[in-house]
Amino acid sequence: MLLANRSINNLFDDMFKDPFFSRPFENSSSQIMKTDIHEKDGSYMIEMELPGYAKEDIKADLKDGYLTITANRDETKEEKDAKGNCLHKERYTGSCNRSFYVGDKVTQDDIRASFRDGVLLLQIPKEVQKVEEQPKLITIE
Repeated sequence: MLLANRSINNLFDDMFKDPFFSRPFENSSSQIMKTDIHEKDGSYMIEMELPGYAKEDIKADLKDGYLTITANRDETKEEKDAKGNCLHKERYTGSCNRSFYVGDKVTQDDIRASFRDGVLLLQIPKEVQKVEEQPKLITIE
């Protein structure tokens, strides 16, 4: 009986692995914002895939030590006949975002970003050099 239950459970689990069933149950941002993070020359390098997005669709925001990448896209497709009447019209609006903790000492000026061929590249220093203030003498009157 235990083996019968196990194979029924496996069938149920396998059903959700089938591409036909998996789409509605998957997180769409995990498919769009595939991210690789690695170290290089004292910096963290983040490579994020954003296929179909333009540079203007992507925003990077740094707040309270968290770097948040947001991508928004609005798309309209319209098919018209020879007379200019609309035969078919589709609209798509989508938004996705991911956040990474980069530390409280990192500022916007420390982060380098570029976008090419559907891939966002971010370079974040591992350690931010804090500028030490020189002691200043206070004039006593």
